Amino acid sequence: MKQSITFFWHRRDLRIEDNHGLFRALSESDNVVPVFIFDTNILSRLRAKDDQRVSFIHHYLTALKVKYKKLGVELLVKVGEPIQIWESLCEEFKVQAVYCNRDYEPYALHRDRLVYDGLKEKGITFFGFKDHVVFEKAEVVKDDGLPYTVFTPYSKKWKSLLTMEMLRAFPVEQYRENFKKDFPEQQIPSLREIGFEQSKKAFPGLIVDQKILNNYHETRDIPSVNGTSQLSVHLRFGTISTRKLTKIALETNEKYLNELIWREFYQMILFHFPHTIEKAFKPAYDRIEWVNDEEQFEKWCEGKTGYPMVDAGMRELNATGWMHNRTRMVVASFLVKHLLIDWRWGEAYFKEKLLDYECASNVGGWQWATGSGNDAAPYFRVFNPTSQQEKFDPDLRYIRKWIPEYETKNYPPPIVEHTFARDRVLAVFKKALQ
Repeated sequence: MKQSITFFWHRRDLRIEDNHGLFRALSESDNVVPVFIFDTNILSRLRAKDDQRVSFIHHYLTALKVKYKKLGVELLVKVGEPIQIWESLCEEFKVQAVYCNRDYEPYALHRDRLVYDGLKEKGITFFGFKDHVVFEKAEVVKDDGLPYTVFTPYSKKWKSLLTMEMLRAFPVEQYRENFKKDFPEQQIPSLREIGFEQSKKAFPGLIVDQKILNNYHETRDIPSVNGTSQLSVHLRFGTISTRKLTKIALETNEKYLNELIWREFYQMILFHFPHTIEKAFKPAYDRIEWVNDEEQFEKWCEGKTGYPMVDAGMRELNATGWMHNRTRMVVASFLVKHLLIDWRWGEAYFKEKLLDYECASNVGGWQWATGSGNDAAPYFRVFNPTSQQEKFDPDLRYIRKWIPEYETKNYPPPIVEHTFARDRVLAVFKKALQ
């Protein structure tokens, strides 16, 4: 006779504490078994066998398994296409229901629709809950019901709608007895079994540094100091609760709170305008005649453009899987405006390299730098990478850290002259936008 089981499906929420969907599964059901699926639809698109994100997920799944073990609970980890995994689990067990937390990216929405339809045919309910953000979908919209497309009014409405009740933690531990305790012992597949290798790049620890948050507004733009939270990857994979971090930001630093709201703004934009993954939010920008010089793109990727602020940022990204936020803006502006290379090329490179890659924020950030997105910098704003370096790295600490050959004959000259590049991009953009 098949065992009756309610599954909680971990995705972008690799934690037990303050987990909305897990709380609902436990408070509404019994015999709850947590499950995680290494989605081969996603894994197959990753080029590097030592992809840092796969190692990160595997590391935190291992830690999550230990936490479950202390509760007498087994974490089930599967590898495959989700729809096929659920077909198999439904054959093996009498599945009462499946709970999860919602994801808003186009692929995730498509995947969840397939799973929802497949389970519905079997009479199984698939429940989704809000956990990844404080406000989702159309919860923060204009008075006429349309989505905001400019950040400042969105953020004002966001703040006006926020209540402390929304940030209350979900007390999962109150219902710990509703986990299934006699589930057979499970092993997490090794990275090698999944088809990957351990990344040599380090992960930022899950540490909320109060001192950094207190000074965030003063240090966030200086790439040579430890002045940012380093929590973006933990928000991305849900190893920390967004409610917890938002509450801390409210009590600590409004500038940091605004960064969390920017993240939700981009999530909302992607949900309402999913075409922006491939097309400009402002359609006229798709008329731009890009140069798309592959040799120059390669030099940008390698950090060999002859512009130190750009090169330091790209080398930091390649070496660590992370790049300082100020530098992200500089390197993005340089690619699209100095080199006239399509923003989608840069977005794809970041997608491949960033540990904290989040589709909504990455697309939103690249379109902002281009001028084609929401609340974007105007097209005639062209960052001068030399001025940016003089302002944000005047003592060259960041540059010398990542470019040891700087100020030697081995450092390359600029691949494009700034005044020429600025005049060219203004002419090209003006022609496309008129």
